[in-house]
Amino acid sequence: MKKQRNNKSSILSILNIAGVKPYKQINGEEYMSKLQINHFKKILKAWDNKIKKESSSALSYIKNESINFPDPVDRAVQEEEFSIEIRNRDRERKLLKKIKYTLKKIKENNFGFCELCGVKIGIRRLEAHPTADLCIDCKTLEEIKKKQING
Repeated sequence: MKKQRNNKSSILSILNIAGVKPYKQINGEEYMSKLQINHFKKILKAWDNKIKKESSSALSYIKNESINFPDPVDRAVQEEEFSIEIRNRDRERKLLKKIKYTLKKIKENNFGFCELCGVKIGIRRLEAHPTADLCIDCKTLEEIKKKQING
């Protein structure tokens, strides 16, 4: 039960970044209508801006806080802090690429459908993971295959 609450919180935080509420489909509305596309564009662009803003502040933090401590333990702690920060920036850099790719898919009218089987990914899944390009079934199969290969 706790995992569901955290997941819901994660979904809401992505939506909060963009200042939007969960999308409410209108009866008879076509999947990936103009309203839905605009909803996801807003989410993706806000997410992109937030990551870029955090990235620049993190880099300035590293530059400004870089002190040559005489104590080896203090130096090690600072280096570990910076290392974690750099790994986070690398993850965010990869996420920025996925966001850019997803925005390109929106322009090409390929957003919201599984790249493997072509089925609808779904509004709720896309709100939880806006850069998703596989439906839940194909993603599950992909993860099972990875587990089998990696042991």
